[in-house]
This record gives sequence, structure tokens and C-alpha cells, in this order.
Amino acid sequence: MKSHKFIISGGGTGGHIYPALAIANGIKDNYKNPKILFVGARGKMEMDKIPEQGYPIVGLWISGIKRSLSLSNLLFPFKLFISLIHSSLIIRKFKPDLIIGTGGFASGPLLQVAAWLNYPTLIQEQNSYPGITNRILGKNVDRICVAFDCMEKFFPQSKIRITGNPIRDYIVKIKSNKISKKFFDLDLDKKTLVIIGGSLGSECINNLIKSELEYIKSFGLQIIWQCGSLYYEKLKSFVSKKVIIKPFINHIDHLYSAADYIISRAGAGSISELSCVAKPSLLIPSPNVSENHQLHNARVLAKKKAILLIQEKDLDKNFKAIFSQLVMDKKIQKEMIKNLKSFALPDATKNIIKEIKDIL
Repeated sequence: MKSHKFIISGGGTGGHIYPALAIANGIKDNYKNPKILFVGARGKMEMDKIPEQGYPIVGLWISGIKRSLSLSNLLFPFKLFISLIHSSLIIRKFKPDLIIGTGGFASGPLLQVAAWLNYPTLIQEQNSYPGITNRILGKNVDRICVAFDCMEKFFPQSKIRITGNPIRDYIVKIKSNKISKKFFDLDLDKKTLVIIGGSLGSECINNLIKSELEYIKSFGLQIIWQCGSLYYEKLKSFVSKKVIIKPFINHIDHLYSAADYIISRAGAGSISELSCVAKPSLLIPSPNVSENHQLHNARVLAKKKAILLIQEKDLDKNFKAIFSQLVMDKKIQKEMIKNLKSFALPDATKNIIKEIKDIL
């Protein structure tokens, strides 16, 4: 029996890496002895995270274009040309049955070469507003798996399948938070605020929480604050019995389970997980992302009253009032929980595997 071969590319942030890993694990569960090769960008977090999960990875010399004037932008055409050649060599040597992209710098050149060479291709677009790379790729790939409605504005309708964003299996199974509060040595009788600044941390959110810490504590809350490895040294002095600060928390299942309220960025992966977890949430989109896609993602949920939303530019004037709603207004809390659940697509990985089988 033939052993199927797959190349998967996704990286740069956890929002691209975790869906890629979920798809890889889904392939392993559905195909006998598949061969899976990851392609990432040199120097990015996937080059460490993917091998930790037991998968081989090859790195392309590729990076994005910076918005500010930068010498590295002058290198971009050269990097792109080299990455296209490298992608061609990888594909011709590995001879995959299917090439899958979940976003990130390496995904663009790899999927473009795959389309040129007429290999079967699938992209998994997490956001409600795709970046320019995927909008270009969408014209040439065979299948586009999405998580939001109305994506025909960006992609050929015949190629679109609404599957949802793959999330880590154990997040779907999260239940009562007492065991997780014990895991973090928290008071079982106190409400817990969880703060997540994305896989790399967020300077803006960290500065906000630092300046508003006494206000937040005035509600009788205990806090788990994932601040990012770059910021931990500057913030660890704020650790107390009621304030747990960690650079990164691997036990994301316990983190979500322990939460009564959540403050988070608005990456597509985070939104998919929050929809399944269904806890009252305040989203602060990062403005420093391509196409401002986090704001577009958050607005989709805010219009349905599934989350509370504050843009970074409005934090100074709006944070206290909106945070008070998050933790004090029972009606809004119930509304958010109900409406968040309507966005949950916990079978996203299974849905994508069905599309993979259909292509093959």
C-alpha cells in the first residue's frame, strides 16, 4: 500500500504553527505511515517548535517586508528568488502527494512553486481578512479551507470550504476549572483573570496591565498573566500570591480552564480556541499585523456580541469602563458565552482531513 507524502508549511507565530501541527496529527490518524515534511522560515519559532513535536523541518531563507524603511527590505527580492529555487528543490526531491500551507513567510514561495509545478495544493486561511500572499495564492491552489463566512470576496467561491480553524484537541475537552485552579495553586473561591498576549507576548498589553494592576485587583480577582519571554524580567517584580506571571505557559488547557475572564489578542487561532472555551473575553487586536487582520477578526465577533473589543488607540479612555463590564455585568457575560459558542467549530481538523481525502 502506498505511503502518502505531505509537505506542510506554517510558521512565524503560534497562530500558524498550531493549525499546521493539528493538520499533521490529523493526517497521522487517518493515513497509514504517512511521510510528513514541514517547511518553515529560518530563525523563526517553527524551527524549534516543529521538531519538538517529532516532525522534520527544512528552513527557507525568507522574511516579510517591514512597514518602516529598512535595509532588510532591500534583500527581500533576493530572498524571495532564493526561496523559490529552494522550494522547487524540496518539492522535486520529496515528491509529495499534497502541499498544505497555513500561513507564515515560508508558505508563500512554497505554495507558489507547488502551483507552478502542478502539485495538489491546499491553503488553510485562519483570518476573516486574508493577507495579500494568500489572496494571490488563492487563484492557483486547489482548495481553500476557511473559518469565516463571506470569504468569496477574496477567493474563488468554488474552491472555498468552511471548515473552521484547527485547534489543539485537548482544548475542545476543557471542563470545570477547579482542578486547573489547584494546578496553579489558586484560591478556589476567587474569580480568575487570564491575560494572554499571544505566543510572542505583547508590550502594549503588558504595559496596560502593569498600569492598571491595582484597578484590576480591586475587583477581588486573582491573575494569571502570560507576558512573553521578552518581557518577563521587567515584570517579575509584580508577582504576588494573587498575581502569577509566566513568560509562557505550556499547559494551555489548564490556563483556559482556570479562567473566569480572559484578556487576549485577536489572532485567528486564539479566537477559534476562545470560541470553544466560551469564557467572557476582552480582545485587544494587535495593529502590527498584515492587513490589520486581528481587528477584522475581532469585529466579526463583536458585531455578534460574542466578545468585548477595545482597539489599542482607545485603551486609555475606554479600558476601565469596558473591563468593568467584563467582570461585573452578568447579562453581558451570559450573552458572550452563548454567542461565542455559536462560532465554535471543534471538528475543524476532521473537516480539513475530509478535504485532503477529497483532493487525493
